[in-house]
Amino acid sequence: QVQLVESGGGLVQAGGSLRLSCAASGRTFSNYAMGWFRQAPGKEREFVAGICWSGSSTLYADSVKGRFTISRDNAKNTVYLQMNSLKPEDTAVYYCAARFGKYDSGTVYYSRNDYDYWGQGTQVTVSS
Repeated sequence: QVQLVESGGGLVQAGGSLRLSCAASGRTFSNYAMGWFRQAPGKEREFVAGICWSGSSTLYADSVKGRFTISRDNAKNTVYLQMNSLKPEDTAVYYCAARFGKYDSGTVYYSRNDYDYWGQGTQVTVSS
């Protein structure tokens, strides 16, 4: 089992920045590919960004490309999502997710169904 705990959410004005963190425990963090998803009220959970187990490959949703950056620190068992130039439409609950990916040659996963473990989520609200 992998336990994931997100933090760093909050209320920010449009144009501002936030950095989300997701701390992992329970298994060898560096064996897992990680992803960030978000879910706004009344909408389906959607992919935001993903990173392979080593950190060498990343992938972003078109809606956040150029504004958000995913990174990981395997020594700290933590994955981050740096969010800049935030917009009201970024308002959502943000979730981190993990799946075993050590032997997947740097694959980044973007489907909810590819991930096995999920955190509880952290609320991000962007005011206009």
